[in-house]
Amino acid sequence: MKVAIVFFSATNNTKTMATVIKKELEEMGASAKMHDITPASARQHHMSFSAYDAVVFGFPVHSLRAPRVVREWLQGLDGEGKKCSMFFTYGGFMVHPSHHSTRQILNRQGFVVVSSAEFPGAHTFNIGGWCAFPERPNDQEFDQARQYVIATYRRFSGEDENIVGELDRGTFDEEKLDQFESFRFKVISQFPTRYGEGCSMCRLCENACPTGAMNHETGEAKGDRCIACLRCVVLCPDQVLKINSTRESWESKLTMSRTSEAELNEQVGKIYL
Repeated sequence: MKVAIVFFSATNNTKTMATVIKKELEEMGASAKMHDITPASARQHHMSFSAYDAVVFGFPVHSLRAPRVVREWLQGLDGEGKKCSMFFTYGGFMVHPSHHSTRQILNRQGFVVVSSAEFPGAHTFNIGGWCAFPERPNDQEFDQARQYVIATYRRFSGEDENIVGELDRGTFDEEKLDQFESFRFKVISQFPTRYGEGCSMCRLCENACPTGAMNHETGEAKGDRCIACLRCVVLCPDQVLKINSTRESWESKLTMSRTSEAELNEQVGKIYL
């Protein structure tokens, strides 16, 4: 069985889980190939799944859904009736309706979604002072990923002919979900910049940016393109790209969510079959 693993991973949480999933699929006898669609350049060419028997899609949760750039890219795919599965990495707050939303897109594109899963991962805004799922994903998530692969492989192979059941739609309509996306820019009020500091001009920040927002010469992200994924900050080998402190918003977020830091970080992942 040939399986494509397609993932978007700004800060490496999703890539880490995709790597674990690939290894487990191969141990079960499948041939698995990873496709990283994070850089903008990776989404500029048509992707065909004709050579594969099944597909695994992995995305982070941004404001209750897969990132907008991912949702738009998915709408250009041809599922060809292939079985697929989804997994999401999230930073502690409200996973739904990411599963339902993404499944709807994949179904419209001709895929058959057989399973889904969610795994905790360090929140992007930890870079500025949040403390959501530090040091995760870890062995707990890796063990759960193996369980997810075993169940998913059985469905890919036809040993289990079921598909994933009903997924939580959440309580918000599309208009409200669109409004939630602006919350990221209330937390990240200063887009990544090097504040005039020198760097090696490696261009990694510019080449790896998911939206083409970063200008390596000025060392600043363009606000009209930046999605506050902070990929450039994480990847910068000179560690000169900075954002504003997010610590104050962390306390506000916990209060708004009616939880504590300890309660939040006790969460575990979940598999949907």
